[in-house]
Amino acid sequence: MVTVVVGGQWGDEGKGKVISYLCMRDKPHVIARAGVGPNAGHTVMYRGRKYPLRLTPSGFLHSDARLLIGAGVLVNPKVMLEEIEQLGIEQRIGIDRRCGIIEEEHISRDRGSEHLAGKIGSTGTGCGPANMDRAARKLRLAQEVPELEPYLTDVAEELNRAADEGRRVLIESSQGFGLSLFYGTYPYVTSKDTTAGMACVDVGIGPRKVKEVMVVFKSFPTRVGSGPFPTEMPQEEAERLGIVEYGTVTGRRRRIGWFDYEMARYAAMLNSASQIALTCIDYLDRSCRGVRSYEELSEKAKKFVEEVERRVGVPVTIISTGPEVEDTIDLREEKLG
Repeated sequence: MVTVVVGGQWGDEGKGKVISYLCMRDKPHVIARAGVGPNAGHTVMYRGRKYPLRLTPSGFLHSDARLLIGAGVLVNPKVMLEEIEQLGIEQRIGIDRRCGIIEEEHISRDRGSEHLAGKIGSTGTGCGPANMDRAARKLRLAQEVPELEPYLTDVAEELNRAADEGRRVLIESSQGFGLSLFYGTYPYVTSKDTTAGMACVDVGIGPRKVKEVMVVFKSFPTRVGSGPFPTEMPQEEAERLGIVEYGTVTGRRRRIGWFDYEMARYAAMLNSASQIALTCIDYLDRSCRGVRSYEELSEKAKKFVEEVERRVGVPVTIISTGPEVEDTIDLREEKLG
């Protein structure tokens, strides 16, 4: 069975936490990373320890899983090799030979661009310029980097073989729907599409093999950098609600907003969502923090969940109630059978 997990807002939805839970609970055989590259930051909290990730699949905590980086993902060798060593995943990680490589000059171009760094608010990780070079057919690939040689593989071959053998496969994307180059708030977007369809292209698997698409929404959406944010609230209001966050990669303070039902509906439609994961429900009502059963949620939180389901038209199957992987309510058996 193949499941794809994507973000439904502007990134920072809590995909890392959700994916880690799914991997610890469902124990997929293969976990593949899709998305743009190291401009994404996924933070995993497990038993009091914090793991900030930029390229490694968030499901790495499931120690028996094969971890893969799809061909559509840009790789900064320095970032990748550091994560491999720090996490001790040398024997489990596979990087597609066709991954594009981010060079120092891409980072310099990114940070030195008045348009990208100034107007758009780029993360400065070199992804945009690297994808420009890929489109121009002059980007170096992973197969040309000796340091990556021990980890190189054909991710598409591995994934399709696993799916055909009936093994469990999880594909995790990065960023969020609102940052899609085609469907997001252009020009304040990332350098490629970020939907579930693109995630499949990134790792080399066809849509007929995907059984479930889970879109992750945050109860109070956040955004880092410039760009439209229709439901944004003043920082003073966010502070009053106790919501102060900073980006994993950039360290910039995140802008906070109210839940946008119309955006969520549109994101679910374009991603062909079959399930919704709702995160940070404890921001809505602090009494819900750490709760692990639906019955224990406050009436306010339950009404919010019901309203999301009604207006988006997709069942909410995962509810995150805190930063720890275990702070999760799982309704999949009840709602999906």
